[in-house]
Amino acid sequence: MPLHTGRGRSVAEALGRTTDYVENPDKTDGGEWITAYECDPAIADQEFLFSKRQYAALTGREKKDSDVIAYHLRQSFKPGEIDPATANKIGYDLALSLTKGSHAFIVCTHVDKAHIHSHIIFNSTSLDCSRKFRNFWRSSFAVRRLSDLLCLENGLSVIENPKPSRGSYGTWLGDTKPPTVRARLEQLIDGVLDTGPKDFDSFLATMKGLGARVKRGKHLAFQIPGGKRFMRCDSLGADYSEAAICERLSGARLAPTKRKAAAPDAPPKPNLLIDIQAKLQQAHSPGFERWAKLYNLKEMAKTLVYLQENGLENYDALAQASDAAGARFDALTDKTKANERRMKEIAELQKHIGAYGKTREIYAQYRKLPPKKAARFYEEHTGDILSCQAAKRYFDSIGMKKLPSIQSLKQEYAALLAENKKIYPELKQARAKMIELMTAKNNAERILGMSEQDKRRDRQREEGR
Repeated sequence: MPLHTGRGRSVAEALGRTTDYVENPDKTDGGEWITAYECDPAIADQEFLFSKRQYAALTGREKKDSDVIAYHLRQSFKPGEIDPATANKIGYDLALSLTKGSHAFIVCTHVDKAHIHSHIIFNSTSLDCSRKFRNFWRSSFAVRRLSDLLCLENGLSVIENPKPSRGSYGTWLGDTKPPTVRARLEQLIDGVLDTGPKDFDSFLATMKGLGARVKRGKHLAFQIPGGKRFMRCDSLGADYSEAAICERLSGARLAPTKRKAAAPDAPPKPNLLIDIQAKLQQAHSPGFERWAKLYNLKEMAKTLVYLQENGLENYDALAQASDAAGARFDALTDKTKANERRMKEIAELQKHIGAYGKTREIYAQYRKLPPKKAARFYEEHTGDILSCQAAKRYFDSIGMKKLPSIQSLKQEYAALLAENKKIYPELKQARAKMIELMTAKNNAERILGMSEQDKRRDRQREEGR
């Protein structure tokens, strides 16, 4: 289904509303069943928007209200026939096959209904920002064939003779319960192990740093924040005993299959911590606070590992790196905008030089004629005379006495366009780095409990150096 801005909405509002709905934590097990390709799910709408601005700058094409900003696919499965992990993987494979790896997308599997279903949102603009997805004739049939093939490969049933329906998938009823204390402890242990601690002592230190209490004796036990008592790890199952955790640290044992494997060799990138108190006023689910606290614990662990791996061992170093990344992004942005402004000026100048070259002889004849003949001549050549006068007014407004050649302007325009094309990949990387560091800095301030007064004092100290 093509997505448009709709009446009275901006592109950012339309993208934000759609991604907020499909990424709803109450529908995706607290974000457990969300995967993405070439984008960060937390800011996918902003990355899609950024690519569209690059597309406009590269191609010079203006956005129209009828333009497609993204595509939305919904893939549903027979109740009781599939688990969320498999459904999410099939949705990912479907999106990758359909877009041929040329468009960023997110796959959000909803488990709040009796029938598991996935929402796929992919950007209409390609990854290199040079073109858009071509929604070909009868594309819905091609999508259905791809989906059916993937389902059959995974031993799932398909609808052999589908009929158009206006029914809603809300016809089926279903509900999900908030995670239990046992499930939260499993998720916390998995989250810390996913960050790759060096040894068992480092694992315990990270658990303590996240607010968990540790009891070591005959059996390893933890009490998580909000938990009423200690819980033995071996009571969680074979994958969570002390021996199993040590094996997972050494690589001798794989993580439980219920969790999605992280991308190989990908360093953990923390997402922004949630302001739980502020969000509670907006939340409609009683389980939101429990999910948000667990989410923050996982992101704190990712933040600590990110800082260690990047050698940012104190707040000052982190602040300096964040400021430097922001300054680099701003410098590249200013450069591209300056080039774009100059390219726009060149295009305007070329237009007036071309018009002036075509009409100056006629205008010169008009100026030499006596008043009576000039009036008749003006009636016959009104368009050319007005065009020449407009060109002369433009040259005067920019203080131009000698006109440059069209060839030199074309060469300058081509050089600026080539420079911008070279800068855009750097700009994208600089933006990603800036977001990483700013997120880590914000999380560090939250973890350290820094107040606005502390931040002002740090800024004054930096300025005084």
